[in-house]
Amino acid sequence: MSNLPSHASPSFTAQASSSAPIADEISLESTTAKPSALDRKIDSLPGHDVTLPAAATEHTRGDVTPAVPASLLSPSFTPPTTPGGTLTLDQKQLLQQTQTSTHSKPPKLLSCLPNVECIVRARIPTTNGAEMFLHLYHNDLDNKEHLAIVFGNSIRSRSLDEVRPGETEMDRMIRGAYIGKLHPGRVSSWHDEGKEDSAGEQGEEISSNVNQAPLVRIHSECYTGETAWSARCDCGEQLDEAARLMSLPMETLNEVAAQQARSVPSNASGGVIIYLRQEGRGIGLGEKLKAYNLQDLGSDTVEANLLLRHPADARSYGLATAMLADLGLGVDSNPYGIRLLTNNPDKIRAVEGPNREVVVKERVPMVPLAWRTGGKLGIKSTEVEGYLQTKISKMGHMLQ
Repeated sequence: MSNLPSHASPSFTAQASSSAPIADEISLESTTAKPSALDRKIDSLPGHDVTLPAAATEHTRGDVTPAVPASLLSPSFTPPTTPGGTLTLDQKQLLQQTQTSTHSKPPKLLSCLPNVECIVRARIPTTNGAEMFLHLYHNDLDNKEHLAIVFGNSIRSRSLDEVRPGETEMDRMIRGAYIGKLHPGRVSSWHDEGKEDSAGEQGEEISSNVNQAPLVRIHSECYTGETAWSARCDCGEQLDEAARLMSLPMETLNEVAAQQARSVPSNASGGVIIYLRQEGRGIGLGEKLKAYNLQDLGSDTVEANLLLRHPADARSYGLATAMLADLGLGVDSNPYGIRLLTNNPDKIRAVEGPNREVVVKERVPMVPLAWRTGGKLGIKSTEVEGYLQTKISKMGHMLQ
């Protein structure tokens, strides 16, 4: 999809395409970026004397924050000092370095992957006529119910298929640990009596379709963009596009792609959307709504998070890696790797895991629909354009 017209944004031009391999574009070390515009906002806030901590890179909470109302503040402290105040030149330079590292630091890799278990799986017929299987996961890292949306029949959960002590065949079918399809009168989770011929044909189809890397999207929950019709972000559009690329017949996808003079990746080997409950880049819905108000007051998405004493991006992806491994997409069982639908270069390395448990063979760009169609389709909003601009300029996203 290298020919996608990412330069077609009506508001700004995307970064130039890089010819370097994916691995060369990714670094686990913090990169040096230009000082954030947040520094200018800090200077404009009411003056207060500020004393910087001796170790400015450590995240310690201050007792008071005169420049920001207490009701806006999160108990999680990120900046090393109170926003606002009169700073010396040395203090300003130190503050700039700290803010830069806050929003340019790649996601932290866990030393080992968390334990995950698929609790239940169910077939979901979709509004476009395709079917997918919704997998619900529990883990030992948090108490949230993370999801895997699986398209195709060749991708299965190991933990779901494991036989559990004392369970009956009906128990297995109820929690989704069955092969083939459910129908009235079925009694075995392992094989479908009376439909062995069609099952055999399906098995042949599955075996011929796994010769390439499946499509994968790591998607973080966004209530406002997915449910509340928000035009502040493109999260809902990205979720819809990922599902479309994984579920629709290739003939349909190619017809649409030809109209837009672009190509689409093959979905013959199926696809997975890992849906993580990391609302608001990990800060939660309430804090995200506060950040929206700060954006209306003039901050961009990065600055708003920092003013609320959060990292620009507080997400992690160890759970996603563990879930992909459970679905048989790790290096121990999948020699083809995955094709990751993302614009975030840091996510590529983070998803691969601390010991390269998953291998990303290709990055598939998620170019905004409005950019691909010259503004005819997609989100029409100056706010989403500013959101994308901040992603490119401050977070290193590659929208091409």
